[in-house]
Amino acid sequence: MSQAAIYVMAAAAVIGAGVYGLLVAGHLLRKLLAINLLGSGVFLLLVALAGRSGGAPDPVPQALVITGIVVAVSMTAFALALLDRLFRETGQARMDVADDDD
Repeated sequence: MSQAAIYVMAAAAVIGAGVYGLLVAGHLLRKLLAINLLGSGVFLLLVALAGRSGGAPDPVPQALVITGIVVAVSMTAFALALLDRLFRETGQARMDVADDDD
């Protein structure tokens, strides 16, 4: 098995864990962590597929990954600020659906 195949399988596992966490988690902080995990899997996949045959890796996917990491960190900081504001306003940080069967 080649090294690229191992990286692609690892990226698929990380992406799968992120999607599972995004679908199952009810707490918004866990959803945010799942989104970050999903993004990390995509970054790993881009780096794994950036190789060229018999030469140096392609610099364009590497530049996209570096830019994506900066955007992901900024998005995470903004989402955490919004989550903190939501918690201070409502006292909870969950996305539970209320049953209104009255």
